[in-house]
Amino acid sequence: MEKMSRVTTALGSSAISGQTMFCHLDAPANAISVCRDASQVVVAGRNIFKIYALEEDQFVEKLNLRVGRKPSLNFSCADVMWHQMEENLLATAATNGAVVTWNLGKPSRNKQDQLFTEHKRTVNKVCFHPTEVYMLLSGSQDGFMKCFDLRKKESVSTFSGQSESVRDVQFSMKDYFTFAASFENGNVQLWDIRRPDRYERMFTAHTGPVFCCDWHPDDRGWLATGTIASVARVKWRPEKKFHLATCSMMVDHNIYVWDVRRPFIPFATFEEHKDVTTGIVWRHQHDPHFLLSGSKDSTLYQHMFKDATRPVDKANPEGLCFGLFGDLAFAAKESLISSDSNRKPYPGGDRRYPIFFFKKPDQTEQFAHVSSALSVFETDLDSNCMDWFVKTAQLYLLCGKPFAELCDHNAKVARELKRPQVSTTWTMLRIMFSDPANLTPGSNHPLSKLGTLPLMNSFNMKEMNSGMGAESRLERSKGESRQDNSHLEPGNSLISNNNEDNEETEGSEGQAEYMFGDAELDDDDLYSMEHDNQTEEQEYTLPQEAFQLRHEIMDNPSAPEHLQQDKADSPHVSGNEAEVTCLTPIESFSLISISQPLFTPHLPASFFCPIVREMLSYYAEKGDVQMAVSVLIVLGERIRKEIDDLTQEHWYTSYIDLLQRFELWNVSNEVIKLSTCSAITCLNQTSTTLHINCSNCKRPMSNRGWICDRCHQCASVCAVCHHVVKGLFVWCQGCNHGGHLEHIRNWLKSSAHCPAGCGHLCEYT
Repeated sequence: MEKMSRVTTALGSSAISGQTMFCHLDAPANAISVCRDASQVVVAGRNIFKIYALEEDQFVEKLNLRVGRKPSLNFSCADVMWHQMEENLLATAATNGAVVTWNLGKPSRNKQDQLFTEHKRTVNKVCFHPTEVYMLLSGSQDGFMKCFDLRKKESVSTFSGQSESVRDVQFSMKDYFTFAASFENGNVQLWDIRRPDRYERMFTAHTGPVFCCDWHPDDRGWLATGTIASVARVKWRPEKKFHLATCSMMVDHNIYVWDVRRPFIPFATFEEHKDVTTGIVWRHQHDPHFLLSGSKDSTLYQHMFKDATRPVDKANPEGLCFGLFGDLAFAAKESLISSDSNRKPYPGGDRRYPIFFFKKPDQTEQFAHVSSALSVFETDLDSNCMDWFVKTAQLYLLCGKPFAELCDHNAKVARELKRPQVSTTWTMLRIMFSDPANLTPGSNHPLSKLGTLPLMNSFNMKEMNSGMGAESRLERSKGESRQDNSHLEPGNSLISNNNEDNEETEGSEGQAEYMFGDAELDDDDLYSMEHDNQTEEQEYTLPQEAFQLRHEIMDNPSAPEHLQQDKADSPHVSGNEAEVTCLTPIESFSLISISQPLFTPHLPASFFCPIVREMLSYYAEKGDVQMAVSVLIVLGERIRKEIDDLTQEHWYTSYIDLLQRFELWNVSNEVIKLSTCSAITCLNQTSTTLHINCSNCKRPMSNRGWICDRCHQCASVCAVCHHVVKGLFVWCQGCNHGGHLEHIRNWLKSSAHCPAGCGHLCEYT
């Protein structure tokens, strides 16, 4: 061991030489690890397990560990680690649940040393203790972590996080007994290897699976974690306190080096890989200039830090940001606005804005200092109120009633909150997507009052030419209107010839009357029209054509085919009328009854989908994501396929975040439950499993009953009534005693001490 320590010291005192280089692998890599003296790297995957030497300008293959005609699943590696104290010792995590150690000093071709098969599912991570030679830790998909002593044939400790699968385990670099474990439910646990019964601390790091974690090499209190979509691997940069490297396993092929003091722009970027990066490691623990990486594109790279691109150098020094309540913040270079005489400084006593100061330049920092000024433009106080958002979220109905009723209710809510545009939108959605059967006259539908024209026109072109007076025309109308309209019913479209009045109409003057409405004109109405129009008709005459003609009009045009067919099939038409094949305005007097809605309900719902899609995008871009999500839920399958899943997920995530900011937890949960986006519906499934311990022996409850399988005592006994709790159970997180919800609530109204008599001061909130 003393010889190894001297080698490390020598390497640390001189920089490692090399350049940016790569080599092609036989198969995609899942993980890589570097040996202690930084001269070799091991690459492991499902179909590759090789060791390469790191020379000045190339990788040289040294050893292929996949030997035998039929390699077993023990060679299919999900992770690999090279011991940092024993140069010939490696450990791999196999996809079949095995933990394998390899001794490179063995003279035979097969270097496999020990095989541990205690895990039941894939082992995701293996980790050697930084100072203890024979201690190995593993984390598996089965939810367990195991600590192995390599001098024994089986594990010495088993750790159960009472959670979902373990994705990463890492020993602390500074605390001998501490290790961290990350889980798929977003939690991170800190364990003491001397206490395998329970973790020391647990905290929720992310809302999604935590795929990696890494202890800071110098600061014992810093632990970096990452999620799969953005960060699948994370490694702190040696000798640089604030730098860490990350890579993604899903959406990005690049490797990023971040400065935690400026977390929104990468400090450096490596863009060589053509597929997702699966493993990253700094070449030496004391050299920050070389980074090794493996990828699914079957390449192994050595990146030289000076060759990386620097996005921070190309970042725009100006910024613009909108606040939640409409405030606008604008930051720009001091030189750009120093000449603005209208710019006012911040009020000295206003603590809402940060205090800016400039420190002396630090030569060790790699950021360029740019002097900037921040201007904030506030909105009026009245517009800061978000009561409409809260009330709308509480009053909207998103399910539980027919589609038409949901739209009507939400339109009413918006109208009462003085939001007429939103109210009209809900009404139009009801019209567009409602069943045509609901659009009949007499219903409560908004179109029921506008959709029918029972008595539309009455024409007699001879009277138009001869100029019949108003008196004779109105007298004829009095007698004919009730008689001719007696058989006109809503829903019928008919043409009738009044033969009894043919002689009168042929000799009378022409007329063109338009009467709209659901009822007939009574005698009083006609009388008032007669007296009001007697003088006017002598002074004004209608033009021959209301609009300019586009083509020549035939003197005796034939009636359209559908009118001739309706005329012949009508039960109200006599035999002589049915024989007429040409209907002309000169030879007939017609009453046309139309009860077809102005809106055509026979159009398919898909006809309106592009319009609705644009409307939702408009609301979302305007900032009203509440409207976009509400319409998505109410319309459901009618519109879901028209909007891509990524956009839906973005809208849902934004709305849920707003609801949770206003502490509208019930509404947020309902939106998640009703979501049509698969990435959102799983949110309320996270951490819904409750792992409990026995109140007697404090051991985890492994079965689903009420009896502990260790102490054989009933675990869920009410501390007040001493009966088994089979319904809602509440317990104190301090003393773990509890019982029926109502019993504990009533007890704590009169006493602050635990009803079990343990002396703990319990509190019900």
